[in-house]
Amino acid sequence: MKKYDTLWTNAHLATCEGGYGLIENAALAEKDGRIAWVGKMSDLAGKPEKLADTVTDVEGRCITPGLIDCHTHLVYGGNRANEFEMRLKGVSYEEIARQGGGIQSTVAATRALSQDELLEQSLPRARALCDNGATTLEIKSGYGLDMATEINMLRVAKDIGEELDVRVCKTFLGAHTVPLEYKQNPDAYVDYVCEKMIPQLVEENLVDAVDVFCENIAFNLAQTERIFQTAQKFNLRVKCHAEQLSDSGSAALAAKYNALSVDHLEHVSEAGIKAIAESGTVAVLLPGAFYFLRETKLPPVDLLRQYKVPMAIASDCNPGTSPVTSLPLVMNMACVLFRLTPEEALLGVTQHAAKALGLEKDIGTLTVGKRAEIVIWDVKHPRELAYYVGWQ
Repeated sequence: MKKYDTLWTNAHLATCEGGYGLIENAALAEKDGRIAWVGKMSDLAGKPEKLADTVTDVEGRCITPGLIDCHTHLVYGGNRANEFEMRLKGVSYEEIARQGGGIQSTVAATRALSQDELLEQSLPRARALCDNGATTLEIKSGYGLDMATEINMLRVAKDIGEELDVRVCKTFLGAHTVPLEYKQNPDAYVDYVCEKMIPQLVEENLVDAVDVFCENIAFNLAQTERIFQTAQKFNLRVKCHAEQLSDSGSAALAAKYNALSVDHLEHVSEAGIKAIAESGTVAVLLPGAFYFLRETKLPPVDLLRQYKVPMAIASDCNPGTSPVTSLPLVMNMACVLFRLTPEEALLGVTQHAAKALGLEKDIGTLTVGKRAEIVIWDVKHPRELAYYVGWQ
């Protein structure tokens, strides 16, 4: 019996430990689905064919950890290409919403689909992300806003994982916006989320974390905190759409509940950054939405660096503000729009994205003992992943 199941040789390894963690002329071994050895070819304890059942010569290509998309809304019905065109013709977001557009239009389209139809529409988006290097996807609900559709969305997320043999983390975002039927009484909808929806989803084992969109157009701090408290009662970690449109204090509130991540952050204050730094919460930056909405307010990347806050980046794949299905493209956007370095961008979809999902002990770096989830890229250096546009 040989020491390893699989051995990849003649590789440039970006281990994503301490930066790129680049090892040139290297090899990586796998045993029982875990990384068993990482190092230079010259340090192998014997000839490759004597060490492993399967030996793959990657001929100088670059190997990275599998990419991790830690923020998506990819399960939904229909699309909003018509609204994209309307905005480009000068129609305001508010007018589109008055005409029945925005999130509520996606809610209507999603509610109209069966679970099978929802899977059929969503699977191609997930497949595209995987074809571009993703081996782990976070998928949020939030386009149902009623029990039946939220359950359908999370079941579809689970089905996607099984269909594509990819890890899926299921996040309940019932607090995405107030549904029309509760428009006059949003607190009653929060009651419904806390007293009915979360307990039911936990009972059906359909939720790994709970997210809230805390903003003046969605849920306030008190409502957000109540949902966080309910999640905590059920031993669920929390995440937060925070400080996207205004400095609401939501990042600091999320830090108080040891949130896995706070996402968007264009308007976060220094006090908010200090709070998430102290809690170990990850900042998730979403350049796709910034690009698609033609935003001008940049997230405070220099302050995040100053406070040593880990920065993840993600596709934010959704029908209204980021119909993006490529993490290498998001890496390029993060560099060009937010001025991240290519190294920071790679860590943002590997090591730091794993931490944003609470999976840093299992994936995100090429470390002995972690899952052997790798991507072999036809490049010589990992910086090329953020350099090319639309090639990988």
